Amino acid sequence: MTVYTFSEARQKFAAILERARREGAVRVKRRDGQVFVIQPERSRRSPLDVAGIATDLSGEEIVDIVREMRRRAGIPPPGQAHGRSIRKRATKKER
Repeated sequence: MTVYTFSEARQKFAAILERARREGAVRVKRRDGQVFVIQPERSRRSPLDVAGIATDLSGEEIVDIVREMRRRAGIPPPGQAHGRSIRKRATKKER
């Protein structure tokens, strides 16, 4: 982790923020020995949180399209592996 003096940090603040973004964190040390860490704040937003799109397709049509794309790609349907059906094991209560 890179360490800067307080006066360097004041003079090169934008560059220090950029370095912290790239490397994860930088340290700033004062004359009295105190050390501070500057690091980017982690995003609390999920990478799966994306904006939706307007479409005239029904849910069933979307599912049909996804199934067709998987079929063309050779991806077996959920619940099947290598063309064989996977059966759920019965629990002790179900037996």
